[in-house]
Amino acid sequence: MTSLPVIRLRPKTKPQAIRHGFPWVFADEVVTDRRTRAIQPGSFAVLEDPERKPLALVTVNPNSKIIGRVMDADPEAQIDLDWLRARLTRALAMRERLYDAPFYRLVHAEADGLPGLIVDRFGETAVIQPNAAWSDTMAPQIAQALQDVTGVTTVVLNGQGRARNLEGLDERTEVIAGAAPAAPIEVPMNGALYMADVMGGQKTGLFYDQRPNHAFAQRLVDGGRVLDVFSHVGGFGMAMLAAGADHVTCIDGSEPALALARKGAEAMGNADRLDTRREDAFAALEALAAEGAQFDVVICDPPAFAPSKQALEAGLRAYERVAKLAAPLVAPGGYLGLCSCSHAADLTSFRNASARGIGRGGRRGQLIHTGQAGPDHPTLPQLAETGYLKALFFRLDG
Repeated sequence: MTSLPVIRLRPKTKPQAIRHGFPWVFADEVVTDRRTRAIQPGSFAVLEDPERKPLALVTVNPNSKIIGRVMDADPEAQIDLDWLRARLTRALAMRERLYDAPFYRLVHAEADGLPGLIVDRFGETAVIQPNAAWSDTMAPQIAQALQDVTGVTTVVLNGQGRARNLEGLDERTEVIAGAAPAAPIEVPMNGALYMADVMGGQKTGLFYDQRPNHAFAQRLVDGGRVLDVFSHVGGFGMAMLAAGADHVTCIDGSEPALALARKGAEAMGNADRLDTRREDAFAALEALAAEGAQFDVVICDPPAFAPSKQALEAGLRAYERVAKLAAPLVAPGGYLGLCSCSHAADLTSFRNASARGIGRGGRRGQLIHTGQAGPDHPTLPQLAETGYLKALFFRLDG
């Protein structure tokens, strides 16, 4: 069999979920004896059912509530460079079929069979987020496999964020292959140009997940004025400029992100049609209402207000408040787009909070489109957390 350590499900714990593709094992589901607690975080082990029958090969982190993540349904699999190349080759094949340029999410963690690993590709540069102990430990091998499979010349490790903290991992950002890009990388999407700062920007430098929702929002533009709130580097704003908006205002709390939005507009030849405002989004929405400002399209794409079940109620109140403040800024017959990247807030809860907020803002309207992340962010059906993004588009009455 194998010399790997073994972790075993507790008696009366049903193994069907793992057999049917659920990728996580929680700490309270396994027998946690001295040997289990001594397993080094990021090591591999064989997961057994209560009858000692092997179920899968897992990576173990005794410091995490998710003590085991399924790496391979074959308990005798070898997690090495060849294994990594095979998983990356499979992920790449789908992206190359879907996209005609090498700008996309290449690996979406569990949904691509690489639990806790995110890889975004920016042409010849790949940015990895190792959010599980195994991927942090094997970052050099992951970088090598990426170079072998995709031909990228630079691999950046971006070790920031809440997910790493939950795994007990330190924050760090470093170049592990090639040389750091000397300037932001120009990224084409939906006819627009974006500037991605892969070394100092938020997350990997750019959010690819909204690509199809940017494209839908472009269909709402018929000249006119657009407001992009929580804009980051101008996600919706750049798309709307490319679609012919007369004027776009981007609001964000980060001046470096807004500077990248301005660079993107300049690269598109649209700098004269973009304004940026570095402000707290809620305060900015209130100030615009006091000014009597109105826009033909308003988009609000905030950070995750409900990153966990414990934060759900407060998060839903925040989403409701965004909708309440944004709705009065939409011109009669105009459009309001509201987004959530909180996996703890399901679509129904988010939709209800948004509708309440619109009503409290004194408006009524039709829900005309519901969007999700693009296909480079596949959803694992057994793991709801992989389908985190929701985008609602409303047409508001007078």
